[in-house]
Amino acid sequence: MRDTAGMRRLEHPTPEQLTLDAVLAALADPVRRTIVRQLADGHDDQACIAFELPVSKSTSTHHFRVLREAGVITQQYRGTAILNSLRTAAVDERFPGLLEAILKAR
Repeated sequence: MRDTAGMRRLEHPTPEQLTLDAVLAALADPVRRTIVRQLADGHDDQACIAFELPVSKSTSTHHFRVLREAGVITQQYRGTAILNSLRTAAVDERFPGLLEAILKAR
């Protein structure tokens, strides 16, 4: 999808569209929890290539997509890179304390 300026844009659910089932399913996978932890420990706008994951590039793309579609992360294009950010405020608004509990359960 493209925005009004012609830039590529990825779809994200609104906070009201987040469901507990989708968020918990996304966070059930250890690779996806690794992504969430790295975003929580690092800084916003981390490129996909900044993550050291024990899976292939195509599999890591799948994991990022699952997290985005569940509403746990945002992804935006910057040039040819996709930058990722944790949606802490949106998830906390719908499910207070959930991300904090997941992050503490290392």
